[in-house]
Amino acid sequence: EGIPHCIKVDNPLDLPCEVRFSFTKTTEFAFTASTGDRKDLLAESLKFNVFFLRLCPGTLEEDAFFGYQFLNGVNPMLIRRCSVLPSNFPVTNDMVFPNHQFNLAQEMKNGNIFLCDYKRLDGVKTSIINEKKQYLMAPLVLLHKTPDKRLMPIAIQLKQTPTDDNPIFLPTDSKYDWLMAKIFVRSAEFSEHQLNVHLLRTHLLAEVFAVSLLRNIPMVHPLYKLLIPHTRYTLQINFLARLRLISETGVFTKFTASGGEGMITILRRSLSSLTYSSLCIPEDIADRGLKTVPNFYYRDDGLRLWKIINRFVQGILEHYYKSDTEVQKDSELQKWIGDIFEHGFLSQPSTGIPQRFTTVSELVKFVTMVIFTGSCQHAAVNSGQYDYGGWMPNTPTSLQQPPPTKKGTTNEATMLKTLPDVSTTAQGMATLWLLSKQSSDFVPLGQYPEEHFTEEIPRQLIKDFQAELKTLSSEIKERNSTLDIPYTYMNPAEVENSVAI
Repeated sequence: EGIPHCIKVDNPLDLPCEVRFSFTKTTEFAFTASTGDRKDLLAESLKFNVFFLRLCPGTLEEDAFFGYQFLNGVNPMLIRRCSVLPSNFPVTNDMVFPNHQFNLAQEMKNGNIFLCDYKRLDGVKTSIINEKKQYLMAPLVLLHKTPDKRLMPIAIQLKQTPTDDNPIFLPTDSKYDWLMAKIFVRSAEFSEHQLNVHLLRTHLLAEVFAVSLLRNIPMVHPLYKLLIPHTRYTLQINFLARLRLISETGVFTKFTASGGEGMITILRRSLSSLTYSSLCIPEDIADRGLKTVPNFYYRDDGLRLWKIINRFVQGILEHYYKSDTEVQKDSELQKWIGDIFEHGFLSQPSTGIPQRFTTVSELVKFVTMVIFTGSCQHAAVNSGQYDYGGWMPNTPTSLQQPPPTKKGTTNEATMLKTLPDVSTTAQGMATLWLLSKQSSDFVPLGQYPEEHFTEEIPRQLIKDFQAELKTLSSEIKERNSTLDIPYTYMNPAEVENSVAI
């Protein structure tokens, strides 16, 4: 209750054969999963983790990289411009700019201050792992865009309610105080990303879009022909996720701080705050005040992909629907959106999701969002999971100690005691490796091995779509050649057509 509805099947073989994994996908997925489950293969990685933490902690210690991840890591969806500080985050100018080189109020006015608020995680019941209580905070993070165009964290409060035992940590604090504050933020980031941004906003919604398509739209319908390639493997991968990751015995349930009851709480809160505009990248970027933030490659690539998909969808749908009246009279189309509104968004008008379509332009926008969500958005929040989470201290799935209640009490020993144990780390790494691994029968965005359209105009539109994607891919590769950290996740050549992993 309180989360999107899912297919009712007890076994992948219960699925219609046309939506099941291919033999290649089935075999490869099983092999990859079994390989990832072998802890001996992770032993060297774990040794590397300990070595890296002790001798080369630059990744975590580097504030610029910490800030960079809010824009171009696996969760670019939380950060927003801050013009007024939240009342529960009593940051002062002297705290963040002790040398008075900047003024906090003026920097907010200039649009240089940003906020990440993990309030969805507040008060969530945490799990017990290996008979030990786990800890998950709901931090607030303040960031400053510096004159050299870097996004730097300037204040972190680890709990939502400001009290004497909930200090605001600052870059001027001791090395381990500041490092621990960032580790607690990165652990909160794991739960916010996996449950809201990844599971709910791509996997679960893509399933609703797919099931409604299969239930309501016949194969001869242009909408079916347009969308069916973008549902490939989604139902089976979600079935396997429920079975292996979020079931009572699943990896997520057993080895993360927010597994079990906490997971349901976070998913419900996430759906209750989900809006149609936040699923449409042009509106979402504008709503969060991020149009002019420098070095924001998720935004740059995502907006271009949205425009390319939108032009393609508009061309196809306007070919078949010559007037708004034709849309209004298409009962199959109206059943499709009605099912999505009911089963995906639980009939909540506050989401802004249409309950029926009255114009061609409304239909074009919604179908653009459906394709973008299942392909580009999923790639953006899925493909980099092992890149950023494979080194555990950067994204701990859980933490074993509560955060410090006053400054000056943290050292290397307390930090190591706080990080998850070896088995939890191994399970997390194996899972992120599996979820990030591209299969050999991967189909990139805009490629349609099965030809559904036979008419000349739609076929030409597909060719134009593919040409635009190819051009964008070349431009992204060229840009990436000049970057210290290439942003590859929304390169059309690397984006899968559907939620297939």
